Formats: sequence, C-alpha cells, structure tokens
Amino acid sequence: MADTPAAFEEEMAEILESFIVETREILERLGQDLLVLEKGSEDRELLNTIFRAVHTVKGTSSFLGLDQMTSLAHRFEDVLNKLRRGELLATPARMDVMLEAYDLLRVLLEKIEARRTDPIDLDPILGKLKAAADPAFGTAGSSSGTAGGNVPGASSAEAPEQAPPAPKTEREPAPGAAPREAQQAAAKAGLEPKADTTIRVDVARLDALMNLVGELVLGRNRLAQIAFELSQENEGHALTRELATTSAAIDFVTTELQMAVMKTRMIPVAKVFNRLPRLVRDLMKETGKQVDLQMSGEETELDKTIIEELTDPLIHIIRNAVDHGIETPDVRQGAGKPAMGAVSVSAEHEGNHIVIRITDDGKGMDPAKLRARAQEKGILTEAQAREMSDQDALNLIFIPGFSMAASVTNISGRGVGMDVVRTNIGRLKGIIEIGSAVGKGSTFTIKLPLTLAIIQALLVQSGKETFSVPLGSVLEVVRVRASDITTIHGREVIRLRDSVLPIARLERVLSVAGAGERGEWIYVVVVGVAERKLGIIVDGLTGQKEVVIKSLGAYLREVDGIAGSTILGDGKVIMILDIAEFMNLFASMN
Repeated sequence: MADTPAAFEEEMAEILESFIVETREILERLGQDLLVLEKGSEDRELLNTIFRAVHTVKGTSSFLGLDQMTSLAHRFEDVLNKLRRGELLATPARMDVMLEAYDLLRVLLEKIEARRTDPIDLDPILGKLKAAADPAFGTAGSSSGTAGGNVPGASSAEAPEQAPPAPKTEREPAPGAAPREAQQAAAKAGLEPKADTTIRVDVARLDALMNLVGELVLGRNRLAQIAFELSQENEGHALTRELATTSAAIDFVTTELQMAVMKTRMIPVAKVFNRLPRLVRDLMKETGKQVDLQMSGEETELDKTIIEELTDPLIHIIRNAVDHGIETPDVRQGAGKPAMGAVSVSAEHEGNHIVIRITDDGKGMDPAKLRARAQEKGILTEAQAREMSDQDALNLIFIPGFSMAASVTNISGRGVGMDVVRTNIGRLKGIIEIGSAVGKGSTFTIKLPLTLAIIQALLVQSGKETFSVPLGSVLEVVRVRASDITTIHGREVIRLRDSVLPIARLERVLSVAGAGERGEWIYVVVVGVAERKLGIIVDGLTGQKEVVIKSLGAYLREVDGIAGSTILGDGKVIMILDIAEFMNLFASMN
C-alpha cells in the first residue's frame, strides 16, 4: 500500500514539513552570517558557510520542485561563488542586493509554509543579482564603503578584483541533488556522518506532557497535605514516618520531572535577539545614524510561547531607541559624545523569572516635555500634570496615541509602538519599567515568568475566600495603618516611599462576601503589570505555593479578573487572579 497516491501524498507532506523546518534554521543562521560579512569579516570559512547554506536551499528546493526558490537561490549562489573565490568584493551595494535576496528567500519560505501557490515577481531581484555578479558592479564610490576588505588579501577598492581563485577544499553535491545523493557523495569523500543528538517533537505533544505534569503536581500537593495531617494525628507511628519519607521522595522527583519537561519547551532567547542586528542595520541606513548594537545572554532560555510573544515588544523598543533615543553623529559630537551611539540588549535569569534590559546612551526622556506633550494632546489636565511624578511621566509613553515624534515616518510617530509593548508584556504576565536621564540615555527593564503553566503564587484571604496571586506580578507586600489610607479624586491611595499608590479592596472589586471590619493594621499586596502598579487590600496572607493554572471552562472563562483556578493540597478549589484584568475592572469602577 506504500505506493498508493494517498500514501505518496502523506510522505511528500512529511518531506515538505521537514524541508520547511530545516530551511528556516538555515535562513536564520544565514541572516546572521551575512551581517557579519558586511561588517568586514576576513574569514574565508564564513564565505564558504554562506555559500553552502544557499547551495543547500537550492538543492533541496529543486528536489521538491519549488522553482521560484530554486531560481532565486541559484542566482544568489552565483554571486556568493565569485565572492568566495576572490573574484568579487562584498561592497555595500552588493551586500544590499544580497540582503534583499535573502529577504525574498524568507518570503518564499513563508508562502510555502502557508501552502500558497501565487508566484512572486522575481525579475527585479534576479536582474540585480546578475548585475552584482559583474566585477564592475557598484565600482563608483565603492572604495569608501564600510564593507570593503571582506575578501582576504584584497584592497578596499573594487576596481582590481584580480585575486586568484581559492582552491576547492570540499566536494560539493551536484545542484538539485537529493539529500540521499548528498550523503552518498559525502561517504565517497570519506566524510563520516555525525550521529543525530536531537529530535523534533510536535509542540502539541509537549503541551500534553506539561498538562500531565501539572496533574502530577496537584497530586503531589494533595499527598503532602495528607502526610502532614496524619503526622499531626499519629506522631511517631512507623507508617506515618514512611508516608512522610515517600511523600518527600515523590515531591523531589515531581519537581525534577517538572523542570525537565519545562526545559524541553525552552528555547534560547537568541531566537529573538538574532533578528535585532538586521533591524539596527536597516534603521541606520534609513536614519543616517551610527549605532553599535551589543547583545549578551543570548543563551538564556525561555518558554517557547513567551519567546513568540516577545518579538514585537523588543522590536518596538529597539526602533524607538534608534529613532528617538540615539542622536545623529553631529549632535552627539556637539554634546561631547562619540559619534556612534550604543544600544545594548541583555538577558539573564533572576529566580523564576527572566530579566531583559534594553539600554541606549542617547538623549534620554525629559519628564517635563512628556507632561507638556500629554497636555497638548488632552491626555492630562494642567493639575494632573503638576501632581504627576517624574516616573509616572515616563510611563505616559505607553498610552495609546502618545508620541513625541515631530512627524510621522516609516519608523515611528503614530503612537502605537509602545502601546503594543505594554499589551504584549501584560499578556505574558510581565512587568516593564523605565529609567531615563536627560542627556545620558534610557533603560527599559522587562521581567517575565519562565513559564505560564505552573507558577509560584501568593495565597491571600479575603472574607471567607482564598485567592491565588501570581508571584510574578507581586512587587512587594506592605503593612500599613488604616489611618495611612487617604482619598484623592475619589480614589483611595497610600504614599509608598516617593510615589502615590492607588488602592483596591479585593472584596469590592470581585464582590466577595464575608469581609469584616479590619483592625488598625492592614495588609497591602503591591502588584504590577507592564508599567502599572496597584495595591490590593486583603484580610490575610496564607503563604506561598506552587500552583497549576486550570481553565475555568467555556461557561466561566469570561469571568472578569480571574485567570483560572487551581486545587490546593486539601482539595479546595481556589481562583487565580488575572492581575491585568483586575486592574482594568478596578479602573472601570471609578
């Protein structure tokens, strides 16, 4: 039955999926290598690596009959082949063409992944690649480019281009060769294939495994509670001691298993960071600014779901850093700064969170100018602007429609970028903070949970109900006197160090019954989502627990302020607060 049309189509579908995954990985690496080449790398092996990447894409796409990708890769390969042989130089003009070809390869791959068959007009880029393969391409003014000298032993001028061809150091499979033929060619050349150390697993399977681990965590918590209660009733009994020992062992193994499953869903944040050099390169060309992008912590791992949502916020912040933050070279030199600005992006783990910092050494943000602009747009009244702290003024940039740009450009000015940042970070249960100094630059700090499935939570009491507050949203817990609570414009607030913090009473926002009179001292849980902060008054603190987020189902999923539910060790079902929705619900009540 293996030769039936249905079986053949299923086999081809698997081959196509494998092609898409492998080609996506190749193109991600290729984009980074092209930028390294443009910066003036003199590594001959780099040119060979770039050539092999495009050659592989050409061969596999030809094998699958993907004619447009094959044609583009073939013409791209011609330019790269001459580059690695020393017949051409990687001039700025030639790099622009190659990066444009690379972008179109990515577009074609996206079309293949979406199963779209409508063709793209490749004639313009194919013509550019053909021209770029000519040694005379872009000779005028090429000696002043910053990408010259990429070929070892060549001068920065384009004119001579007479370097001798580099000897071949590898046996290349024929164009269009199938993977099996390439393996046979490698075997004949005496190259032993390396054993695979990785496998690809469908994300749905990992999600199912994570759900099972979640159930196991709930069972562990229940077992630990039972063991504790029995030890209280039957202290010193042999079976009680054995139960406690077994419970501790299961607790340890469950925790280890949970971490192992979480790690299978983790991918390096480099998947997002690797897009930034190309973005900065294009922004420099568009703005005429000089920017040195520095990245660190790319190996830091984060849950796949969070990584996917992190791309847009990072891109918006980097765009703003270059467009609004970094000054032009002449302005920077006039202020006593280096002509080239610096933007750094770093990632690191802090407990059960990942912290990403984006810092620039640009002009910074002036709170006074932000307040004035907000008044111009009718966002603030004069009295509100006067009472607003500098930190709150910085947070004005997150308001939809707010922008400091003098005019709308292709990069910014529409006032939607930072609103997207706030929305996405809030969706991920994260926190974003801004620090800025006029003339020195700005820093954006993003704090995100490692995973959204199993979380650390603070259990709080309100009336007769217990609620779970995600610990990632908890900034601190303070105890204040009832007399410290005052009212401003009809809202209860407290003064917390150098800022005024709005206060919400949990029982009022969620209509919880049974809340009684509180004494002189009151517990306030200070929570934050994106740039917003709120204090929540509760009756008591029960403790910190690891909880599994469970859906409320189709009938209850729209309950405002509730993210889901969890089961405690004693079998009690409690609600998990959705802090972002809770804040919105509180704001709508006033």
